[in-house]
Formats: sequence, C-alpha cells, structure tokens
Amino acid sequence: MSGTEEFLGWVRSTLYQAELDLHNGDASARRAIWSRNEPVSVLGAFRDAHGQQELDELFAALAESFSDCLSYSFDLQAYDVIGDMAYTAGLEHTSASINGEPRQYVLRATQVYRREDGEWKVAHRHADTVTA
Repeated sequence: MSGTEEFLGWVRSTLYQAELDLHNGDASARRAIWSRNEPVSVLGAFRDAHGQQELDELFAALAESFSDCLSYSFDLQAYDVIGDMAYTAGLEHTSASINGEPRQYVLRATQVYRREDGEWKVAHRHADTVTA
C-alpha cells in the first residue's frame, strides 16, 4: 500500500469516525487524532483556537453543543501527501443538533496533517460555512 493509499484509508476511517463522534457529543476521538506538538491551530466556523489549551477548550465546547447526529459525510475534493505532510480539502455535510436544535449545514474544510511517530495527526483546520 502506498503512503497516499494509507493516508486516505486513515481519512476515511479514523478521521471520519472522530468527526462523527464529535457530532454526537464526544470529542475524545477527535482530540486523539490531533497533534500534541506545536504549532496547532483552528480557524473555525464556530471559533478559532491556537495552541493546545485553546484546542482543548474548543473541542470541549463543540462536544457540549453537538448531539443526535443523523448524518455526516466528507466530500473529499483535493488532497496530497508529501513525505510526512498531507492536506485535505472538501465539503462536510452534517445533520445534527446544535444546542438541542436540529440543523443541517455544509462546511468547506481544509486540514493539514503531519505524520508523528508513524501516525497521522491533524495540525491545522480551516472551515467556513457554505452559504449559497
């Protein structure tokens, strides 16, 4: 299996499950796939975070607000793997409750990954709402 195939397998399994869990109110799997090395950052549709403490606070707030995920899918539109670095860009389609209110939305999401000790970890995320 090539490095790209291995990375895409991780995106479609581990990363996907972590996002699904988050949208059901559990941030532990998402936190586990994020780097513990600096720099880490989120430029998010909900709020931004820079550094480990802000990341922990953001993920806890997201988990507290999300519940009852009816569907989550990631439409991967672009990606590349170069050595121990990779990125993905695509559309996240979500139907879940936010603060108890059912919502459906689409986010444009770009993430940057680095391989640390043989495992892929997220180092940066940028997401914004698709409005049209």
